[in-house]
Amino acid sequence: MNGSGRALGADAVRREARDKVTGRARYAAEANPPGRAYAWPVAAGIPCGRITAIDSDRARALPGVLAVLTHENAPRLTPSDDPTLSVLQDARVPHRGWYVALVVADTLENARAGAAAVRITYAAEDHDVRLTRDRPDLYVPKEANGGYAGASERGDADGAFAAAEVRVDATYALTALHNHPMEPHASTAEWSEGRLTVHDSSQGAGVVRDVLAGMFGMDRHDITVISEHVGGGFGSKGTPRPQVVLAAMAARHTGRPVTLALPRRQMAAVVGHRAPTLHRVRIGAGADGVITSLDHDVVTHTSRVREFVEQAAVPARVMYTSPNSRTVHRVAALDVPTPSWMRAPGEASGMYALESAMDELASAAGIDPVELRIRNEPDTEPESGRPFSSRGLVACLREGARRFGWQDRDPRPGVRREGDLLLGTGVASSTYPVYIAPSRATAHAAADGTYRIAVNATDIGTGARTVLAQIAADALDAPLDAVRIDIGSSDLPAAMLAGGSAGTASWGWAVHKAATALGERLVSLPGGLPDEGLTVAADTKAETAEEPPYARHAFGAVFAEAQVDAVTGEVRVRRLLGIYAAGRILNPRTARSQFIGGMTMGLGMALTEGSTMDPGFGDFAECDLALYHVPVSADVPVVQADWIEEDDPHLNPMGSKGIGEIGIVGTAAAIGNAVHHALGVRLREPPLTPDKVLAHLHRSATVPGPGR
Repeated sequence: MNGSGRALGADAVRREARDKVTGRARYAAEANPPGRAYAWPVAAGIPCGRITAIDSDRARALPGVLAVLTHENAPRLTPSDDPTLSVLQDARVPHRGWYVALVVADTLENARAGAAAVRITYAAEDHDVRLTRDRPDLYVPKEANGGYAGASERGDADGAFAAAEVRVDATYALTALHNHPMEPHASTAEWSEGRLTVHDSSQGAGVVRDVLAGMFGMDRHDITVISEHVGGGFGSKGTPRPQVVLAAMAARHTGRPVTLALPRRQMAAVVGHRAPTLHRVRIGAGADGVITSLDHDVVTHTSRVREFVEQAAVPARVMYTSPNSRTVHRVAALDVPTPSWMRAPGEASGMYALESAMDELASAAGIDPVELRIRNEPDTEPESGRPFSSRGLVACLREGARRFGWQDRDPRPGVRREGDLLLGTGVASSTYPVYIAPSRATAHAAADGTYRIAVNATDIGTGARTVLAQIAADALDAPLDAVRIDIGSSDLPAAMLAGGSAGTASWGWAVHKAATALGERLVSLPGGLPDEGLTVAADTKAETAEEPPYARHAFGAVFAEAQVDAVTGEVRVRRLLGIYAAGRILNPRTARSQFIGGMTMGLGMALTEGSTMDPGFGDFAECDLALYHVPVSADVPVVQADWIEEDDPHLNPMGSKGIGEIGIVGTAAAIGNAVHHALGVRLREPPLTPDKVLAHLHRSATVPGPGR
C-alpha cells in the first residue's frame, strides 16, 4: 500500500494487535517502577450518613502494611469541578460505596487484608434511593448532559394528540446499566523531585493531568499522565475517577510508587453508570401514519454529589416529523452513586423507548414498521429547523429490509413458530450526533524517509493508532508502513479525549492538517531535507469553533430475528443486521468491529443486562460479572454490520462521522420489537429475561404449546 489516496479507506490491520495478543502491550496496573506498593480501597458500609470513628490499628499492625489513609490524615486537595473526586476529605458518606479509607501495602494481598481489618463507625442517616414517576420532588433541569435543554416544546402537543386519528400512549422502564470494561479502572502513580507521573486507565490523559494539577496545586507541566493502552471504557473512563486521585495521594503520602486497580465489585458505586429511566411516549398520527404530535417524558435520577442528567428525550427532537412536540427530562436527586457517561448516553435509552413506541404506532395504524418510519422522514431537523448535512436513514431502512428479507415478513404477531419456539422479527432506527473538538498534532519527516505523527489521542480498543496513521499516510501520499504514531501521553500535543464518537474526527482533522502542511513544506523545501528532519505543528481551534449551519448526525437501521421458548421463557436472537450511514468509512475492519461491538452491547441491554437498586441497602445488587450478565459468545448469533456510501462534505477533511456508539442505539428496541412480533405481547421493561416472558405466557391463551 502506498500513497495516491489508497491508505485511507483500506482494510488495514490494527497496529497494536500483535502486542496485545502476545502480552507486550502494557496497561496502567502493569507499570512497574522500582519500589512499587499497592493500594486497596475501603468502601462505605452505609447508604448515607457520617463517619464517627475509625479504628485502623489492626490494619497497621498487619504484615506489609505501609499506611492507612482516611479523611483524618490524607493530603488536603483543592476541590475540583467534579465532587466525586474529593475523596478522603471529610467525614460525610453521600452513598454506599463512597471511599472512606485506603490501605497501602507492599503486596496486593497485604493491602487487601489490611483493608478488611479497618473498622469504621458511622452515624447513619435516612436515605432515599427510590425512583418513581410520581415523586413530588422531581424537577426539570436547565440542561441535560451534553448541554441540551432540559425541556423543549413546539406547537401544541396536547391538542394535536387529542385530535389525532391514531394515538399511542406507552410507558417503558429501563434499569441502570454498568460499563464494565474488561480492564478495571487502574492507576500507577509515582512522585520524583516534585514531578508526578501517572499511568492511568483513561479515555483522556490530558483531562486527567489538568484535573490532578488543580487538585494538587501544581503546574500542569509538572505532571505526565500516560494512557498508552486502555482496555475499554465505554464512557466510564471519559473523566478522571477516584482511583487516580487516591493513587497520587498514596504515593505522595508513602514516598513510593503506588498502584491502585479498583475491585470490580466496587466499580458500580464509583465510576458512573447509565441512570435508570422511566419513559412515557405519546404519539399522535393521521390515518396515514404521519406524526402530528410527539411527546417524550423521561424521569431519571441523579446523585446528591453531582448532577448528571441522562439526555434520553433528546433523540425525539431529531428523528421524525413532529410539528407539535414536547420533550422533557424530570429528575430526582437521590442518595445514589453519581451516574455518568455510558456508550451512547441519552440515545441508547431514549431510542429504546421511541423506537418501541414507533413499533406500537405501526401496529395501531396498520402500517409496516419500515414504511412508517419512511413516511415520517423530516425535510429538516425538527428541533432546530436546520438542514441535515446528510441523512441516510431511509437508505439504511430500505437496504436493510432488502438484505434481511423483510418483504417476506408476516405482519401478524404470534403466528410463526417452530415447535416450542415462537419467532418474530423487528426493526428500529439508530442515530448519533456528530461532535467535534479542537485538537493539536505534529508531523515530522525524518531523513530516512519515515514520518512520525504525535497527538494525545487515546486508543481504547477502537484502532485509533491505525486509522490516524492511514489519515497521515493519505495526506502525505506516503506508504502506510512509513508512518509512526505517538499517542496516549499528556506530554504530546493536546487533543480531544476518546468519547462522544468524536475522537477520530477531532484527532484526524489535526493530523490531516499537520500532515498536509508537512507535505507542502517538503515539496517547496530548498536544498532537500536537513539531517534533523522537519516538523510541522497544527491545531484546529479555528476550524472547530465555527458553528455549522447544518444538523449533523449519523443514522442507521437495525433488523432482528428473535425466538422465544414457550416452555422456558428464554429469548434468543437468531440474527442481527445493522446498516449505517456514517460518512466515509476510514477503515472497514475497525469500523465493522465498532458497529458489531455496539450491537452486541445492545443485545445485552435487551436480554441480559440489568441492575436494580436495593432500597434497604442503597446499592446496586448486580455489582459484578457473576450477577450483571454481559453477553458472551454463546449469546451472540450471526451479527452483520455494513454501511451505505455517504459523501458528506460538511464534516471534516476525511468526510467521516463517529461510529463508536451508534451500534448500540436502536439494537435493543429492534430485539424488543421482534419479541413482541413473536409473542403478540409488548414487554416494557428490559432486560427481557425468562421470568418476565413467562409471566405473560402464563396469562396468555394465544401461544399454546404444540398439540394443545
